[in-house]
Amino acid sequence: MNALDPIVAATREEVSRRKRRLTEAQLEPIASQQATGGDRRSLLQAIAGPALAVIAEHKRRSPSAGVIRAKSGLEDVVGAYERGGASAVSVLTEGPSFGGSLEDLRAAKAAVRLPILRKDFIVERYQVLESCAAGADAILLIVAVLSRDELVALAREADAWGLTALVEVHDEAELEVAAASGARLIGINNRDLTTLAVDRRRTLELAPDVPAGIPVVAESGFSAAAELEQLAQAGVSAVLIGEALMRAPDVEAACRALTGIGV
Repeated sequence: MNALDPIVAATREEVSRRKRRLTEAQLEPIASQQATGGDRRSLLQAIAGPALAVIAEHKRRSPSAGVIRAKSGLEDVVGAYERGGASAVSVLTEGPSFGGSLEDLRAAKAAVRLPILRKDFIVERYQVLESCAAGADAILLIVAVLSRDELVALAREADAWGLTALVEVHDEAELEVAAASGARLIGINNRDLTTLAVDRRRTLELAPDVPAGIPVVAESGFSAAAELEQLAQAGVSAVLIGEALMRAPDVEAACRALTGIGV
């Protein structure tokens, strides 16, 4: 068993509870209305510039770090991210282990003009629909918790609802699966799922093997401008940073130090 297994099991149970409160048939028209008339923002466009983009993450706590920011003031944090030059915002919506919710996502979407990535353990179509209904612009799909068929089906479902799928990998085998699935955006997570240890070299080792034309997002363990310069030199398009920013006394200043905005 790795660190994700109990979290994914809890996620499936929670999704079942949500389905009993609001069925998939009831949720679909809400998602459809949002898909056709909502405020959609492109994550792919947001990170397409020549400079390394920062996807700043709102994360209250995690299994590896414990409580990160007890009184997060979500609107204040994501507003600081936007003023600090972040290109997009990631919002942890998983509840039991990370303290997040879809309400956090809705609040972030209303507070900033940046694309919003839903960071969660997406394992069912229902979650794609609720992501769209809540205003997400992108969702995370983790190869390690999905079969090949599930990954392909969920990626297609995301595309059908106008959501960008960030397909997360941890090793060469998962990268091959992601590429074969037709992923348009690949995230490389430096965190080992068994030990929760972080090895920042993983991104640098795997990035050269990502097929040409697919943007790469580096995830976990980055906190310094020098590290971001190394990622940029390696051809990485964006870096997702949460804990380092959430722990900063001055979130906006910390974000500016990484993006170079006004520094």
